[in-house]
Amino acid sequence: MEAYLVSIAKQALYLTLILSAPPVVASMTVGLMVSLFQATTQVQEQTLTFVPKLVAVIVTLALLGPWVMIQMVNFTNSLFDSFPLYVK
Repeated sequence: MEAYLVSIAKQALYLTLILSAPPVVASMTVGLMVSLFQATTQVQEQTLTFVPKLVAVIVTLALLGPWVMIQMVNFTNSLFDSFPLYVK
């Protein structure tokens, strides 16, 4: 039973890592580009860093939302399918 719980926790953490990677990468990429722009032009505006990152994350989530939902539903279905095997 403990091995099953450890396995579920491991799968859940791995799924969380995979599903959160695209927005994080998009935010990091946009942040790097904005930082380079700010360093080049010497413009130090606080909203210039926040707003583009927010837009990039929203666009990424909008584009990858169906894929994320499919992955989460598949994980949940696998949990529900294996649940009767471990409940006694």
